[in-house]
Amino acid sequence: MPAAPADSALYRDLFGDAETAALFSDSAELRAMLIVEGALAKVQGGLGLIPADAAAFLHRASLEVQLDPAALAAETARNGVPVPALVAAFRKVAEAPDMTRWVHWGATSQDIMDTALALRLKRLLALWDARLGALVGALGRLAEDEADTAMAGRTYGQAAVPTSFGALVAGWGRPLMRHRARLAALAPGLLQVSLSGAAGTSVALGPQAAAVRAGLASALGLKDPGASWHAERDGFGALAGWMAGVTASLGKLGEDVITLTQTGIAEVTISGAGGSSTMPQKQNPVGPSVLVALARQTGALASVVQGAGVHRLQRDGAAWFSEWLTLPQMCVSTGRALALASDLTARLRPDPAAMARGLDEGQGTLMAEALTFALAEHLPRPEAAAHVAALCREALASGTPLVTLAARDYPGTDWAARLSGPGTLGDAPAEARAFARAARGG
Repeated sequence: MPAAPADSALYRDLFGDAETAALFSDSAELRAMLIVEGALAKVQGGLGLIPADAAAFLHRASLEVQLDPAALAAETARNGVPVPALVAAFRKVAEAPDMTRWVHWGATSQDIMDTALALRLKRLLALWDARLGALVGALGRLAEDEADTAMAGRTYGQAAVPTSFGALVAGWGRPLMRHRARLAALAPGLLQVSLSGAAGTSVALGPQAAAVRAGLASALGLKDPGASWHAERDGFGALAGWMAGVTASLGKLGEDVITLTQTGIAEVTISGAGGSSTMPQKQNPVGPSVLVALARQTGALASVVQGAGVHRLQRDGAAWFSEWLTLPQMCVSTGRALALASDLTARLRPDPAAMARGLDEGQGTLMAEALTFALAEHLPRPEAAAHVAALCREALASGTPLVTLAARDYPGTDWAARLSGPGTLGDAPAEARAFARAARGG
């Protein structure tokens, strides 16, 4: 097993997400940092902080030069950051020392790296927002189609009362709508430039520091934070918490599907499910299992990123490195979970006949609550509950359906009709349809 399965040629289709991973490649990071350096030079040239011809040259060269990440590795290991090596390589490749001496003017490595990360996160958040929208839409259609498909509701793994498959699907989708709204709220705290120099004072940028920062934000389509945030890592902590939350919601979907596909229940099937090397009869719920595993992994990694918020003074290498080690993996896992959940939703097939059988298991004792409240229309509720509890014990011991025993002890009511049909589902169909409407509106 490779150290990073998502980057493995063998395992990447199981755990990886190519679109997300592309934003965290070496080449993507170097390209983003060069874009920041070029935009910084252009803004500084416009304000007269560096020569205009040098600014134009640096901006153009930043978009054209190609750097080999491997050539920067040794110096990155020595310095703890890739920016010194990047700047040196840029100057060498550009072959214009009079121009390139102005590159990286007044900035520090963290400014370039955090701003470059914000550029990539901007694309990532847009990708995830689109995936969430598509997933919510697909779940909305499924919830509407299955709003009246009755199934056993289960608590503590035991049959409780009837619900509908559409209502279960709505329960998967509503949290995702809230996560999508939270993602939009998170964006301003993440998609911002960093430009404040060695220790956050902007002293090297001089009196026009604020103007340079604002100009850089405008040039890159990011937010101007109005201050240094080198040691303020709450935005990344919030993103980590968001990723833990959304993957947990997708993991809940996965757990439910694993349960509903298991032998003995089999109320849902997955077209194209996984096979076994030795047991041809099996259709393994691989996708749902990956969702659960990704939820567990992402939840655990979130604590590392949030712990990195304990950031010593003006810059803390250990805390910053902790983000590097953790945040990209979390993003890839979250991207994979979102893509996989959409794929899984398209392949889910509820089995109404199996769900109907689930309603009849235990001699129909799943209708005990409904029978209790029906009898409570004529008896004190404690007495009704005691009678129904006794009937349930008899049904399970004798193998006689609960409705048969109810008809014996309380004749004059068609208990089979009273304890079946749409009325036994309560608000479940309405909740499924309400979610479907909300999903369409999104």
